[in-house]
Amino acid sequence: MNINIKATNTVLTPAIREYIEKKLGQVEEKLINPKDTSVHCDVEVGKISKHHNKGEDVFRAEFNLTVGGKFFRAESQQENLYAAIDEAKNELTRALRSNKKKKKDTYRRGMLKIKNVLRGLKW
Repeated sequence: MNINIKATNTVLTPAIREYIEKKLGQVEEKLINPKDTSVHCDVEVGKISKHHNKGEDVFRAEFNLTVGGKFFRAESQQENLYAAIDEAKNELTRALRSNKKKKKDTYRRGMLKIKNVLRGLKW
C-alpha cells in the first residue's frame, strides 16, 4: 500500500506517522485483497484553526483510499489527534466492509438466479 501523509498546522512526528501506518496496516490486513496491487492512501492530519469550539484545539484526520479503481473517504474531527485517527479508521473500515458485503450479495443473487433457471429445466 502506498501511503502519503500530510500534516496541516501541526508537526508530523515519527510517532504520529507510525500510528497512522499501524492503523492502515490493520485495515489492509483485514479488508483489502492481497491481489490488489493498486492500493493508494492519502492521509491528512492537522489542527483546525482556533475559532472552533471557543478556542480549544480541534484536530482533524482524513483518509482517502483508492482500491482497485474504487474510492473510499473517511473524515473525523476530535479534541485529540489520536482519537480523530481512530474514528476515521473505523469509518473507513465500515465503508470497506459495506462494499465487500455488497459485492458478495450481488454474486450470491446471480448464482441464485442461475440455480433457479437450472431447476426449471427438465433433463
